[in-house]
Amino acid sequence: MSEAELKNPAQKPSPARAASVDSPPPSPPPAPHQRSRRPFIILGAVLAVVAIAAIVYWLLNRNYETTDDAQIDGDIFQISSRISGQVSQVLVTDNQHVTAGQVLVTLDPRDAQASVAQAKANVEQAQAQLIVARANVAAAQANASSDAATLTQAEQDFQRYHALRTGAVSGLQLDQTDATIRSAQAKYDAARQQTAGDEASAIAAQAQVDAAMAQLQNAQLQLSYTTITAPASGHVSERTVRAGDVVSPTTGLMSIVGDHVWVTANYKETQLAGIHPGNPATITIDAVPGVTFHAKVDSIQYGTGAVFSLLPAENATGNYVKIVQRVPVKITFDDSRIGNYPLAPGMSVNPSVTINP
Repeated sequence: MSEAELKNPAQKPSPARAASVDSPPPSPPPAPHQRSRRPFIILGAVLAVVAIAAIVYWLLNRNYETTDDAQIDGDIFQISSRISGQVSQVLVTDNQHVTAGQVLVTLDPRDAQASVAQAKANVEQAQAQLIVARANVAAAQANASSDAATLTQAEQDFQRYHALRTGAVSGLQLDQTDATIRSAQAKYDAARQQTAGDEASAIAAQAQVDAAMAQLQNAQLQLSYTTITAPASGHVSERTVRAGDVVSPTTGLMSIVGDHVWVTANYKETQLAGIHPGNPATITIDAVPGVTFHAKVDSIQYGTGAVFSLLPAENATGNYVKIVQRVPVKITFDDSRIGNYPLAPGMSVNPSVTINP
């Protein structure tokens, strides 16, 4: 107890003073907290995994060229009439599969049939005229032969009379023989001219026959145009024709999408160094997920896509900006499974071409 407390025992020390007297001395401040290295270790591990994955991806894909700018391509046939006429029948429906030569549409054939009948009659008439002309030629040739014989006989008589002794043949007989020769010569010349004229008539008659035959063939061809057939096997698309329509050669009736399809892949020009015809390729199609088709490079187009566009780029200016061009590469399927799937032009695909290392 302090001296003040001894002097004034009733006075008690204050709580704060008592606490300061009774509490232990303050402890030193804690050392600063050290930062954990675990995030850096995790980040390093992640970067290492990404780097390893990138290296593995590059090693696995360094001998392949891929693009997503590719699609299924194929033959599309525009079907139209070659003559004007009214549609009698439409024998196919939308999206129906047809074979080459199958009848698609028929037109009213009556006008064409009448033209064929008229052409046949013209041919028969021309052939009859040719027969008459050839008969005239034969008769003219026979007359010319007869006149030639008469002329020869007269000349021979004239030569015999001149060979006899003087006084054996009278001058009257010689004059008659000479007149006979001149008459026979005139008849023979006339017969020859008649033969030439009849032969010319026969040639003209033959030309008329040929012209009539050509008209007949044209009429038959026009008749065949009343039956419109499929040019190739494929599927009917965009059918707009109906029975009863009046069509003309400029009227589109439908389209046939051929069964044969291939891939048109637009590769960058910087990717073409290792792509050559014959290189193997694989194709994945968005419409057929999970299936990889075997294929090969068929050919490379001689010209970029921009060159064959409707409005080619005009680079003859001072503000030229170089753009990597795309070159179409035709890739054909080498896989029998392709016929099991309904592939159509325009479908998106992802080709991968194995390039030369």
